[in-house]
Amino acid sequence: MEVSARPDGRPALTAAAMTGPVKRDRIINVSLVFVCQICHHLTFFGIALFLPLIREDLQITYTQAGALSAAVTLSYALGQIPAGYLADRFGARRLFFIGLMGWTFLSLSLALIHSYWLAVLNLFVAGMFRALLFAPGLRLLASWFPPERGATAMSLYMVGGYVGNILLSLVGPALAATLGWRTTFILFAVLGVAAAIAYFTLGRAKPGAGTSRPFSIRDALRLFEHRILWICGAIQFVRFSAVTGFSFWLPSLLVSDRGFSLQAAGLIFAMSAAFSVPANALGGYLSDRIGNPPLVIGASLTALACASVLLVWVESVPVLLLIIAASAVFMQLYFGPLFFVPLEVLGQRSAGTATGFCNLFANLGGLTTAYALGAVKDMTGSFTWGFISLGGLCLIGAALSVVLARMRTSALKKKTSAA
Repeated sequence: MEVSARPDGRPALTAAAMTGPVKRDRIINVSLVFVCQICHHLTFFGIALFLPLIREDLQITYTQAGALSAAVTLSYALGQIPAGYLADRFGARRLFFIGLMGWTFLSLSLALIHSYWLAVLNLFVAGMFRALLFAPGLRLLASWFPPERGATAMSLYMVGGYVGNILLSLVGPALAATLGWRTTFILFAVLGVAAAIAYFTLGRAKPGAGTSRPFSIRDALRLFEHRILWICGAIQFVRFSAVTGFSFWLPSLLVSDRGFSLQAAGLIFAMSAAFSVPANALGGYLSDRIGNPPLVIGASLTALACASVLLVWVESVPVLLLIIAASAVFMQLYFGPLFFVPLEVLGQRSAGTATGFCNLFANLGGLTTAYALGAVKDMTGSFTWGFISLGGLCLIGAALSVVLARMRTSALKKKTSAA
């Protein structure tokens, strides 16, 4: 059997050795995670798509609507490092199942709530369960791929989510118009329960994916001494700020600032998600192919800076749609490369904790943007200054990618010389 050395020194199967039963198990387990992501994002992106209806139903302001996203993002962010450490210590499969079930049941209960503050509390608790999906989910996928395809494995995690976004955007507005957003949410939650049960019944962790020595708290704390992890965290803050701005607030921007109907906004949202799906896989492939993740990261953030400003500046609808499509591509192109860099440098053994650390910073950015853009809308009457500021933040992220490139090159040279 053909093997290669992992960054942590343990043997790992190469792409050539991924045949027979191993390849079959990989297809089954990756497909199950993919389906779970589809069902999970029907409810997660549903909050953003149905936000105009939720605002009207609960009679809340844009600032309060931003607080709904901030509530789920805050608890989700705080749970990242604990979820990542638990995945490294005890394995990712059970955590992923518990996270999906908890998020799904709380999504169902959200559809039954008529009080704003109860909705905020509900989403805060739901975010804790959602935290059990991300780092464990990425670790599950990474374990089924050889090391040289690490960025590709990371990129695939979000493909299922954006397929769910496409389905939501195509059928969600029609279902909401017929059944109401609450009944639609309940139907999506039932699908999530079914997906979680299917994963727990048919899915499994990869044999040998555990470590010979338990991953301790001391091991986790040592990771924080690496400066490259902090640079990745800072770029992640920018990354998810952009994701939140374009994903959470885009339907509201189209409806309130541009005068589109909810159905039209849903179709545009679907188009955006459709462009995001191949962008995830393409970004991972490009990064693995050229062996330069920071280049993909920096180019994507520069393009997003331009798109953020143009989104609120152009008047032509065709040009606006083109900008939204381009932003959807660049917003996801560097997802896999950015999450892969810490694993490439620090090793697979700490994959969950490193991923959780980076995603903590990502969601602090998302929390800030979710609330700030709503507040800017209430104060100024439009999203213009919010998205211009977001463009400036993306330029800072692009500059940090240059720093990341230098640190990565230095770290990999040290690893090579030590080996």
